[in-house]
Amino acid sequence: MDAPAQARRTSLPPAARGHGFGTMPVFLAAISTILGAIMFLRFGYAVGHVGFLGALGVIVLGHLVTIPTAMAISEIATNRRVEGGGEYYIVSRSFGLRIGSAIGFSLFLSQAVSVAFYCIAFAEAFRPLAPGFESLAGIPFDPRFVSIPITIALLVLMLTKGADLGVGALYVVVAVLMVSLVLFFMGPPIEGQTGELSLTESVPDGDAFFVVFAICFPAFTGMTAGVGLSGDLRNPSKSIPLGTMLGTIVGMIVYVAICWKLAVSAGPEDLATDQLVMSQIAIWGPIVPIGLACATLSSAIGSILVAPRTLQAIARDRSFPMGPANKLLAKGVGEANEPRTATIVTGALALTVVALGNVDFVARLISMFFMVTYGALCTISFLEHFAASPSYRPTFRSRWYLSLLGAVTCLLMMFQMDPVYAVLAIVAMIGLYWLSRFSPAGASKDMISIFRGVMTQATRYMRIRMQRARGAEDATGWRPSIITVSDRTFEGDDASLKVLGWLCERHGFGTYLHLVRGLLDRQSHEESRRLEAALLRMVSDFPGVFVDTVVSPSHRTALAQALQIPGVSGMENNTVLFSFGGHAPPEAAETIVAEALFASVTGKNLLVLRHGARDFGDRRNIHIWLNWNDTENATLMTLLAYILVGHKDWRRSQISVFAAFPEAEVGERRAKLETMMEGGRLPIRKENVNFYSVDDAAAYHALVESSSAEADLVILGLTLDRLEEKRAEVLLRYPSLHDVLFVAAAEEVRIA
Repeated sequence: MDAPAQARRTSLPPAARGHGFGTMPVFLAAISTILGAIMFLRFGYAVGHVGFLGALGVIVLGHLVTIPTAMAISEIATNRRVEGGGEYYIVSRSFGLRIGSAIGFSLFLSQAVSVAFYCIAFAEAFRPLAPGFESLAGIPFDPRFVSIPITIALLVLMLTKGADLGVGALYVVVAVLMVSLVLFFMGPPIEGQTGELSLTESVPDGDAFFVVFAICFPAFTGMTAGVGLSGDLRNPSKSIPLGTMLGTIVGMIVYVAICWKLAVSAGPEDLATDQLVMSQIAIWGPIVPIGLACATLSSAIGSILVAPRTLQAIARDRSFPMGPANKLLAKGVGEANEPRTATIVTGALALTVVALGNVDFVARLISMFFMVTYGALCTISFLEHFAASPSYRPTFRSRWYLSLLGAVTCLLMMFQMDPVYAVLAIVAMIGLYWLSRFSPAGASKDMISIFRGVMTQATRYMRIRMQRARGAEDATGWRPSIITVSDRTFEGDDASLKVLGWLCERHGFGTYLHLVRGLLDRQSHEESRRLEAALLRMVSDFPGVFVDTVVSPSHRTALAQALQIPGVSGMENNTVLFSFGGHAPPEAAETIVAEALFASVTGKNLLVLRHGARDFGDRRNIHIWLNWNDTENATLMTLLAYILVGHKDWRRSQISVFAAFPEAEVGERRAKLETMMEGGRLPIRKENVNFYSVDDAAAYHALVESSSAEADLVILGLTLDRLEEKRAEVLLRYPSLHDVLFVAAAEEVRIA
């Protein structure tokens, strides 16, 4: 799918290519963040509180989010060049700048807070040295003695050395991390342990599964760490999928192996209470704090590399409401476009969170931020699959059901982990989206852009299914699908358009075709497109009406075309609407008769509207007249009246039914009508029906005129035989009536 037009208009020129990294930095950033602080500090806690099977459940559930997200981001990255900003760039170029910036701010916060989280966890690696420190300094050990200085040191290094140093450090720390894991797996069980695997053993009254999941989930979020380097990659479409998927799969395998090793090497109490229980299991204990220090340091480096680049990309798109802030944060330094100002902002935010010093609190905060971003990425992938746009041609393909699974899982997990945080996160996203309208980038129609393809695809599917199911239609499921052709649209004659809108807004489909008389050529086609735009403005108050233009030599030829085309909804048009003014010359009525008889050969219901100057009056009274000729018309006439009163313009109206029959037939006809009403075929209450005994047509005509002269709409039956015999006389009767709708039913309509 093409990027939204607004995003194309407001994006500034792309930044410099940056450092030109290959795939390895993407993998290293991902794996070093995945195998980080949570692995060392909280996986023992997870196995101790929910058992081995529960810990596996945490891993599986976490990867129900991360694997679809990794596949989605890999897929999107191979469809277009991903420039600076990583995940933010992908979201903003798919959903548009307004939604993209709202999610981008959330993503930046999660990345910046991650820097703080890893620095706090880094300080935990020094916990074994706490007794010596306390005896030497005479004060209690506070992890912030380590976490604050290391945060400042990282910030200074990034500002002075840039991404080159950060990526170089990743190679060293990942090597140390691998060594620490090898020595851990080589270690024997803790004294007193048999080395046998217990699937469910855990501490009594342990933390609930979703509490454990919320604390451990940040362990799985590192797979997109390398995506933030997109602006510094030589070939993002190759490096991002390969590095991201490899990091995700390797991380999952290692986590399962660690859970098994912990379960067979230590008891639940040790696992639940000792944060560094892995050091008791490793063949050389000090390697675990060293590995923890390296893992957290590498994760912090990965986050402090990515977060400023996300913030820089947001500012480059001018998404901040304050113009000077965009200019300041978007500015880069040197040929590699290092985001120095954005790095300072990231460091300041990280230092603020470090001062809180609570690992579990920060972990849950990060989880919510990442859930929002991952849900958005999976949603984009799902929508792209569903829309099936020819322009969406990624070389790496995910599956729509995996993306949908990831999006739904993200939403559910947010509320399972912490409903309060989930609601706050959603409210914050709505607030950020609203604030983005004040940015220099301006408002955009990004929602329309992203869903246009989805709606097109859904419509295509439903139209085909409805056409193929046409033979199975039930008369009780009838709904109006009405078409009308008019060449008087712009002459103040909008009565038929109003009736079409009233009947079709909620329950059916209306197609209004404006006739452009002439032969189809370039000039007439351009004129028809111009008039279509005017029509669209005119029907803004009638959401149930589809409008178009048709170029044709005459009304008859246009009608012939219209009667043969499929309905807009995919279902066959079942009704044709004609209209003429009550004060028009008799020739107008005769023309309508000819056109109606012509249309009747298609077996469609006929509606003929004779409208007057009152414009349907106060829209308070609808009169339905039933006589001896309306056996086939009665149900359709009544149903149309009830559809009308369901519209807001007629909500105060009352329906009155008048039934007139020859005196000899009144009893029989009355019983039949009452049977139809009791059986539900006519949705009329007995007390609302007025029965009359009338023995000749003249008396009937006089009764109609005297009883309905002040009605806002009168609905009368019409038969083709009478229309062909009496012609225009049928439509011109009852001159004292204002607006009249003649109804000729050509199909069986039942009301269940």
